[in-house]
Amino acid sequence: MRVSTTSPRSKAVFAPPEATADRERMRRAHAGAAATLTVRAPGGETWGFKGRTLSRRAGEGRWLRVVATPLNKPRGITWDGTARADTLLPRSVPRPRLHDAFEWADTTHIYRAELSEHVPRPALQAGGPVLTRELDLPDTWWADLRDALAVTATVPTHRQAVRQQWIDRHFSRLLGIPAVQVSSWTTGHGDLHFGNLLGPPLVIIDWEGFGRMPSGFDAGLLHAYSLTMPATADRIRAAIPDVFGTQEGRVGELVALAQLLQVSERGGHPELTPHLARRAEQLSGVPVPLPPALAL
Repeated sequence: MRVSTTSPRSKAVFAPPEATADRERMRRAHAGAAATLTVRAPGGETWGFKGRTLSRRAGEGRWLRVVATPLNKPRGITWDGTARADTLLPRSVPRPRLHDAFEWADTTHIYRAELSEHVPRPALQAGGPVLTRELDLPDTWWADLRDALAVTATVPTHRQAVRQQWIDRHFSRLLGIPAVQVSSWTTGHGDLHFGNLLGPPLVIIDWEGFGRMPSGFDAGLLHAYSLTMPATADRIRAAIPDVFGTQEGRVGELVALAQLLQVSERGGHPELTPHLARRAEQLSGVPVPLPPALAL
C-alpha cells in the first residue's frame, strides 16, 4: 500500500497513525525487525491503512513490512495471508516473492514482519483504494489481470476470506434485499483495487486478504472502487465479461458492494457511497436503505 498526494475529494487512508506515540512505536518495531533480519531499511516510509502497517525499502531488492494489532484483539484472516498466498500460488501469478517472516510482541501489541521482493514501481492509485483518475492501460495488462484471477481461483485453500454468515447477517440491512446463498465459491485476492495493482507489466501486491470468497468478488470489488471513474469501470466490465455477465458474478459483486457499504456506515470513503448505492440498485432493482447521514 502506498502513501502519496491524493485528490482533495478524498482523505488519504494509507497514512501514519494520528497519535505520535503510535507512530514512534511502529518506527521502533520496524527498526527492530530490520535488525533481527540483518537488513538496512533507511528508505522513505510507506504507511498502510490508518497506520496499521509500516514499510520501507530494505537493501537491494528487498521490502520490509511490519504490521501490528493490539494484544486484546484477534489477528484475523489478514494476519498471515501474504505468506499463505506466497506458498500456495504458482509463480505465474505476478506478485512480490516473500523471503522471510517472523512475529513478536511487546506489552500492548503483537507484530509481524515480512521481508519481500521490492518492485520499484508505484501502484496505479495512491493515497487510498478509491480510484481518483481514469486509467489508460493496454489490452495486454487487462488480459494478464484476467489470467491471474483465473489461476488464483483454482488454488485450493481452507482460508475463508468472506463467509456466508456475514452475508446472512448484513445483506438485508445494507442492500435492502434478502441474503443470497452463495453457490459458487472461489479463491481470490480479497482486497483488489488499483492501490494494490502495478503496471504495466502487471504485479499484484498486498495479498493479506487471500482466501475463499464468492465467485466474482475480486472483480466486483475492483469495479466498485472504480465507480467514480466511469471509463475505467466500463473497461473493467469489458475485460472480465465472464464475471459481469453471469449470475454467479452478480452475486459476488453484490457481496463486494455490501462490504463497502458497511465501510461507508463507519465513515469510510464518503465520496464513493452514492456510486455504490446506485450500482447495487442497478443489480438488485431495489433502492439501498442508506442511513439519513449517507442518503443521496
